Amino acid sequence: MHTTVVRVQNVFGFFTSVAFAIAALIAVSVVFAPQSPSASMELRNIQVVKGRPHYYSTKREEYANIRFDLDTDLSTLFNWNTKQVFLYIKAIYPSHLPSEPPTEAILWDAIIPATSAPWHHNTYIHPSTKAPKKVAKSKPQPPPSYRATAPGDAPGVLHLRNQKPKYQISDPTGKIAERGNATLELGWNIQPWVGALVWANYVDLGRWSGVKGGRSETFEFPELKGAVKKEELGTMKGGEGNRGKPA
Repeated sequence: MHTTVVRVQNVFGFFTSVAFAIAALIAVSVVFAPQSPSASMELRNIQVVKGRPHYYSTKREEYANIRFDLDTDLSTLFNWNTKQVFLYIKAIYPSHLPSEPPTEAILWDAIIPATSAPWHHNTYIHPSTKAPKKVAKSKPQPPPSYRATAPGDAPGVLHLRNQKPKYQISDPTGKIAERGNATLELGWNIQPWVGALVWANYVDLGRWSGVKGGRSETFEFPELKGAVKKEELGTMKGGEGNRGKPA
């Protein structure tokens, strides 16, 4: 009973019990942290073109390319237990069958880390405010199509203008032109250090206020513009568009 092994086991058991108790308290304590997120979103441009899903495919589908403006203040989502927030925008429109649920497709996403979180390759990167260096015999570069708050500001505060999508959206039927009653909706997933994942809510729940705004006005996909390559639809590519690759 008083051997070294038994004492080590007792100390380790006590340590793990205390650690789990503290983790449980931290996970529950976020319920008392008030949240009041707000956002506004406006459409800038919508195009529907026909292209192929990949180079070797002979099937042609309709793809929608949506640009938007986004202003968010999600700073209240960040507290002592927030590691990062996965932010995304999805298009919602009625299915081709009335009996089916509405179709949802994600067109843009980003990872917004807390100030104490380690670096991640898919972290949202604030565009540089410095003018690009001039290179001899190079074509003039257009100004950035979006801007964001300075890196020193509170996380979750974004101001994007004429933002390109990261993904073209299509329909399972292959046709999306002239589909009506569509909206864009902002969503997120709070990923804590310990505890359960928390998704975006649009209703008040205790000290958590539902997001104000976060949805665009109802719109209709325009008629088919023409046939282009899927790679020519002008999606956003940058450090925050990587998937496990260095920026």
